[in-house]
Amino acid sequence: MDIEARMREVEQEIISRRPEHSVDLALDRMTELVGLLGDPQRACPVIHITGTNGKTSTARMTDTLLRSRGLRTGRFTSPHLVSIRERIVVDGTPVSAERFVAAYEEVIPYVRLVDERHPVAMSFFEVLTGMAFAIFADTPVDVVVLEVGVGGRLDCTNVADGMVAVITPIAIDHTRLLGDTIEEIAGEKAGIIKPGATAVLAQQPLAAAEVLLRYAVEVGATVAREGVEFGVLSREQAVGGQQLTLRGLHGTYEDVFLPLFGLHQAGNAACALAAVEAFAGVSDEGIYSSAGLDADLVREAFARVTSPGRLEVIRRSPTIIIDAAHNPAGMAATVAGLEEAFTFGHLAGVFAASGDKDVAGMLAELEPVLTDIVVTRNSSDRSMEPGETAELAAEIFGEDRVYEALRLDEAIEAAVALADEAVADTGPGSGGVLITGSVITAGDARRLLGPAGGELPPEPSVSQPSRHSFTAAELS
Repeated sequence: MDIEARMREVEQEIISRRPEHSVDLALDRMTELVGLLGDPQRACPVIHITGTNGKTSTARMTDTLLRSRGLRTGRFTSPHLVSIRERIVVDGTPVSAERFVAAYEEVIPYVRLVDERHPVAMSFFEVLTGMAFAIFADTPVDVVVLEVGVGGRLDCTNVADGMVAVITPIAIDHTRLLGDTIEEIAGEKAGIIKPGATAVLAQQPLAAAEVLLRYAVEVGATVAREGVEFGVLSREQAVGGQQLTLRGLHGTYEDVFLPLFGLHQAGNAACALAAVEAFAGVSDEGIYSSAGLDADLVREAFARVTSPGRLEVIRRSPTIIIDAAHNPAGMAATVAGLEEAFTFGHLAGVFAASGDKDVAGMLAELEPVLTDIVVTRNSSDRSMEPGETAELAAEIFGEDRVYEALRLDEAIEAAVALADEAVADTGPGSGGVLITGSVITAGDARRLLGPAGGELPPEPSVSQPSRHSFTAAELS
């Protein structure tokens, strides 16, 4: 059997397990699996990232900064846009089909052993997490950038002990699992902060900040807060992104070009910078005593950052933007970025979301910037049906601004037609299309519109010092 056929088989076997959204938060199964595998999660230092929004973008920025310093990196993020292999990345490149299959065949006997010992079998996400740890240990990598799946305290990634814990902005999401208040959700996410670690905290709602700070003090972690110990000093719009001045834990970095849109991405950049400084600068004299990173390497790394599916311009004439926002707080950040970076006379929306999300809340955030909206469904079985979404949208937009399509390709075609009408009336550049509502929607759109079936392009390489393998002592 050729490798691509075997890859499809393996992916189907993984998908057939308890799905990603059917979460049974517990660490016992994962603890047993990594124990059987020889605790690969302890093979190198970990930067652990949680939060409600911005985790993947922050992980990608952190990874790029680390690689610019000559470190070999492993990165585990979720969900994926197009290919499941995007979740497990070594040195900026998704693992090959051969590597993915080999890792699965290595861990699956142990997974089945754990299945036999527990009333609930290991899930899709737990299997992938085990595979990622095995791949990173075998490579080996110098540092792992590890994104939480859901929550933090009982997420299966929390079998790892992050020497740096990053918590991006917290908002209401996953209430069935994490609680329906900011305080409860923050308490779950605080669980990745380990004794003696450094906690890098993005700007948070006051209620979340109080919970996070209290927990960090209780476990004896060092705290670095956006807006206090580090942050964005200035930002200006630039062609294709924004120009930043960032204050890190150890220095100020001017003239940093970030090829991503929105204040939220500037905040993510500040968190990534602080995380890498903390990782590089812990010493007996304290975290804030070390020299900063090489400013030129920081500038080069940020200039090469990519974050597919996050206010990503996928086509021109008309401009088509895809964005993976999937809750009201994320959609508010998307809308703010759109208003700041683009000037459309007519912006048509294509919207498909999961039925278990706050769909009305997302639509309310979108209403001020969309001229009209085409509601549809995505490829997930959790997708809200177009008719149900249309009813919600009509209450917010008014019936005359809402269109319905049964398939995403039909919805995109309808939105492009609406945008083209605006271009015909008011000139080039006046019409645009925003496709949003879910990571799955963004990924489906990429498959339809992107080159080579939407596969993500290779991440740009960064200039690196002479590479060698670092020990944990050298890194701390």
